[in-house]
Amino acid sequence: MKALLSLILLTTAAPFAVSAASVPRAPNAVIKMPGGAHGIGFDDIGYATQLGRVTVPAGTTGNLVLMDPATHALTVIPGISAAPKVKSFREGTTSAVYAEGYLFASDHDPAEIVTIDPKTHAVIGRTPLQSGPDYVRYVARTHEIWVSEPGKAQIQVFKLALGPKPELTPATVIPVKGGPESLEIDNPRNRAYSNLWKNKTVEMELTTHKVLAEWPNTCKGSNGLAIDHAHDHVFVACGEGKVVTLAPAEHGKVLASAPAGAGIDIIRYSSKLHHLYVPSARAATFTIFDVAASGALKPVALYKTAPHAHCVADDNNGHVFVCDPRAGAILAINDR
Repeated sequence: MKALLSLILLTTAAPFAVSAASVPRAPNAVIKMPGGAHGIGFDDIGYATQLGRVTVPAGTTGNLVLMDPATHALTVIPGISAAPKVKSFREGTTSAVYAEGYLFASDHDPAEIVTIDPKTHAVIGRTPLQSGPDYVRYVARTHEIWVSEPGKAQIQVFKLALGPKPELTPATVIPVKGGPESLEIDNPRNRAYSNLWKNKTVEMELTTHKVLAEWPNTCKGSNGLAIDHAHDHVFVACGEGKVVTLAPAEHGKVLASAPAGAGIDIIRYSSKLHHLYVPSARAATFTIFDVAASGALKPVALYKTAPHAHCVADDNNGHVFVCDPRAGAILAINDR
């Protein structure tokens, strides 16, 4: 969320070439979001496997949009956040996660987590936060919702209990001085990862809520994260224009890095296709990297996107979606 403004200010770009696609391709489709004519402050679009839908928190439209990845059919859930008094495309609702039959989405004004029933599309609860939310994540191992709050340099942890309706109870706070930026969960290995703003990636333990280590990641500005669970690799997005592969089992050792366009923020990894998806907001490009078992990164396709297009989601089956904040649209890319 905060990353979008910082990305626009980036002035350095790493040298970049894609041997398999020297001429950028166009996206396969443009999907307009309802109410997005003035722009939408997209950030953490995702995919809910249990619902089979792309989750699109649509900023100050106040909507959480669920999109069928194959047909692009849209289901609009309104009332997540209030419409702003002045037309704006920033803030509102910007992150959402599915957990134990419900959706949990961020709201920035006021700072809350909003609980939604995906069957009835009703908002059934609101839980106040200590500070403005960034990423919302579910920890299945401990039945917790984690919310990163960069304004207070912390991650707020809530216990999720199911009864007549789900309840979130504040459990603890994890201090992350100098961050947190991004948040990814590795349930099988009992780990979570985040970044500090400059050049380090943070390893945390899910069950104890402790910060275990800070690893140098070679970034000038650390942004998004993605995980290859099968090979225990963590990918880091460097805003200046490169992606890096780290090895948690080797104390965060840098295994590989590869250049892409400047302004990289959110990234995603497809475990099925072994592809890393990298949008570059300043360069207005989108790069697909093939990832080897060693963690090596090979660019295999390049697409032209739009200025400020910094977020991405996929369904792990070749349907990839890149946000276009200024146009209030989602760009569909076929990696099948």
